[in-house]
Amino acid sequence: MTTKETRLAAIAAEVEGLTESPLYEFRTRNNYHMVFGAGNPDAEIVLIGEAPGESEARKGLPFVGASGRVLDEFLSEAGLTRAEIYITNVVKDRPPENRDPSKAEIALYSPFLLRQLEVIQPKVVATLGRFAMDFVFDMFGMAEKGSKISKVHGQQFTAQTSFGEVTVIPLYHPAVSLYNQSQKETLREDFRALAREI
Repeated sequence: MTTKETRLAAIAAEVEGLTESPLYEFRTRNNYHMVFGAGNPDAEIVLIGEAPGESEARKGLPFVGASGRVLDEFLSEAGLTRAEIYITNVVKDRPPENRDPSKAEIALYSPFLLRQLEVIQPKVVATLGRFAMDFVFDMFGMAEKGSKISKVHGQQFTAQTSFGEVTVIPLYHPAVSLYNQSQKETLREDFRALAREI
């Protein structure tokens, strides 16, 4: 294992044993896995979603359900593969009924996300959906905080991080295209713009 892989594995082990999380008991009762993240630890692009759904919690991998299939389609059309990027979520455990994570849950899990990013040190952070966008804009203290995703999707913004300057690109969540076909072309274009970044 590379140094980065070792460091990520150590952080994942901490999340695995996060008994103080209100979602820990829900995870164990349902035989779910926590979903830490997957992909290339040397990735130039990190995709960040909100929290795992049921398919993800069963497999312990991010974006493996219906929205994951759509995500793979957009990545492929943009000339990207999962093997060259890294995918994770703000919250690493599935909230019941796929509800939005609570403020307490975000506060508990977000330091792990920040540490993941500090290990990987991507050039580009792409957020999947409004929730992840709001979180990342807030986490990096960006001027775009409070923006509507419909106004800023596919655009590039600059964030200052502990490991240097990063380009942040908000994207619609891939699931949007499952129930709104007209958004599919928008997402397709946004993913192409993301690919051009590297």
